[in-house]
Amino acid sequence: MRVLAAMSGGVDSAVAAARAVEAGHDVVGVHLALSRMPGTLRTGSRGCCTIEDSMDAQRAANIIGIPYYVWDFSERFKLDVVDDFIAEYSAGRTPNPCMRCNERIKFAALLEKAIDLGFDAVATGHYASISTDDHGNRELHRAAAWAKDQSYVLGVLTADQLAHSMFPLGATPSKAEVRAEAAARGFSVANKPDSHDICFIPDGDTRGWLAERVGAEQGRILERDGSVVGSHEGAHAFTVGQRKGLNLGVPSPDGRPRFVLEVKPATNEVVVGPKEALDIAEISGSKFSWAGLAPDDATVPFDCEVQIRAHADPVPAIAVLRDGVLVATPTTPLNGVAPGQTAVIYVGTRVLGQFTIDRTVSAVPMPASS
Repeated sequence: MRVLAAMSGGVDSAVAAARAVEAGHDVVGVHLALSRMPGTLRTGSRGCCTIEDSMDAQRAANIIGIPYYVWDFSERFKLDVVDDFIAEYSAGRTPNPCMRCNERIKFAALLEKAIDLGFDAVATGHYASISTDDHGNRELHRAAAWAKDQSYVLGVLTADQLAHSMFPLGATPSKAEVRAEAAARGFSVANKPDSHDICFIPDGDTRGWLAERVGAEQGRILERDGSVVGSHEGAHAFTVGQRKGLNLGVPSPDGRPRFVLEVKPATNEVVVGPKEALDIAEISGSKFSWAGLAPDDATVPFDCEVQIRAHADPVPAIAVLRDGVLVATPTTPLNGVAPGQTAVIYVGTRVLGQFTIDRTVSAVPMPASS
């Protein structure tokens, strides 16, 4: 097969590209230039897709012996990931930019261009596996090493995208083994730290970054009964479940800490309360997709597991498609769920699908605001 290897400049994608070559594929490496500031360099392990990363990717491609190109996707990235991130926070939701990047850039824009150029598949360094059922349908599954499993952030992939995807690291038992293989191959990135945080906010100051783009306007912090307990400089800086940075002027009657329960961008208000009020009995969303073959009849409730963060534990649940909305009811309450997060549905190790959380139902009824 003709395979386009997406090379981020990290150790995982370099080893994935090398393994694709050794599997007998005709491989071409490509690095995506996503930054609108091409002179930016990484700081430690923050950020990705910078000039330094591009050079690291090219050195790995040279050792592997494959052609290497840099494709400028910065405009598409700004529109589909960065601007979406700002809009979601402005609406009081908590988006996952890595999900949007996989959905709209790596497995949409990149894959579309790859297919137009005659490639059969795109290979990445994600830790996930693809298998085929008895009828030839492709399925997305967790990686062999659950500690490094990245199937959650790939939950947005559709059946058509899975048909053209390749994850050479899926069966690897540990990241240490990948680093050892990279060192044996002579890759300079063998001990390069993993990137973390939001790649387009490399200093990690999300609140300051948003304030520059959305603006800061003082608003009220309220208890669930509507009483004012503090003030803030912009509701967009808060997310459900947050505890730090509230700066409340009125202590809680029981002395326990308060957490953000709701963000109201229309009124620029933040609602806080006790930790137990974060327990969620039901989540749902109308923006959903199936990763491969859809259930025979999703309108019939089915057993599954739901995962709401990349590093969260999956929770047993019952899911059902009701009036065009995918609803998941966990057997034990979820904690600190925010609208805008992605819920990924698993059946065993298989990723069945995902939805963006539009609505949550609290396990602890919230008193009406005054």
